[in-house]
Amino acid sequence: MRTLIEHVLTVPGVLVYVLVGVIVFAEDALFVGFVVPGETAAVLGGVAASRGHVMLWLVILVVVAAAVVGDTVGYEVGRQVGPRVLRARILDRHRGRLQNAQDFLARRGGSAVFLGRFVAFFRAVMPALAGTAGMRYSRFLAYNAAGGLVWGTSFVLLGYVAGNSYAAVERAVGRGAALAVLALVLVALGIWRLRRRHAERRSDRQPAS
Repeated sequence: MRTLIEHVLTVPGVLVYVLVGVIVFAEDALFVGFVVPGETAAVLGGVAASRGHVMLWLVILVVVAAAVVGDTVGYEVGRQVGPRVLRARILDRHRGRLQNAQDFLARRGGSAVFLGRFVAFFRAVMPALAGTAGMRYSRFLAYNAAGGLVWGTSFVLLGYVAGNSYAAVERAVGRGAALAVLALVLVALGIWRLRRRHAERRSDRQPAS
């Protein structure tokens, strides 16, 4: 972790903004989210901000804007050439997950656009699936913008908090404990996401009154 951060800190701050923005944008616009997850770039941008290399508010702005614009491009690709893209051979080994994403979109509509933002594969394909399915752009944009704002802000702040914790603990008790603190932060985020998913499933199973 420290080596990666130090590499990022050796490049000019403006390049950090560019790299983070390009990765987040490409994840949704070019269907590379299952190869290069945008959340990694968002977290790394937050860590760089915690070290004073870039401005926190500007990293958040770049990440959120790149997420929303990238999703919009993905939506337009789906609307224009969606069926052809979905038949691409590069997606052959992901057919099961792709079908799950389509089923999720059919069941939840706009909510799937929002919630899909928090799952790497869904984040990469959901915009194109929404465009292919003919979802109204105004509806898509509302859920897309909300998801991009919550997701982008959360992961940049996660990196910011983890970065500060890593630096402080490392100075006090050494690298091993610092890595443990960072791991605990990431595990806590994972547990929170799992609990939220279980709560949503229980809510879906309850009969309507």
